[in-house]
Amino acid sequence: MITLSIKTNLQTEWIDITRKVEDAVVREGVSDGLAVIFVPHTTSGVTINEGADPHVQEDFLRTINQVIPFKGAYRHSEGNSPAHIKTSLVGPSLTVMVESGRLVLGTWQSIFLCEFDGPRTRKVLIKLMAS
Repeated sequence: MITLSIKTNLQTEWIDITRKVEDAVVREGVSDGLAVIFVPHTTSGVTINEGADPHVQEDFLRTINQVIPFKGAYRHSEGNSPAHIKTSLVGPSLTVMVESGRLVLGTWQSIFLCEFDGPRTRKVLIKLMAS
C-alpha cells in the first residue's frame, strides 16, 4: 500500500491527485490491474471528474456549499456536520483500471481529493493489484 500525504489549504477545495496516483502505478511497476484509491477520513473524499476546466471544480464547490451550507441547524458537537454530509455524498474511495502501466481514464477525467473540512493534512491510500 502507498500512502500519500496531501496538504489542503481551504475549508473546501478539490486537489488534483491524478499525477501522484499515476506515479505510484509506475513506481510499483503494475502493468495491468486495479488501483484502489481510499481516503481514511470522514470529512474528505475522492472523486473523478473533469480536470481540464477549473470552472467545473468551482461550480461543484459553489453548488454543494449552497445545498449543504456551513451554518445550519446541525447537532454534531464538533461543528463540521456539513463536511460529513458532503463526504458521504462524494464517497471515500475509487477503483480505477490500470492497463499497459497507465490509469484508464477518459480524455478529460482527473482524480480529485475533495476537502470539506480544511485546511488539513490528508492521507490518500493507494492499493495496486496486478492482474
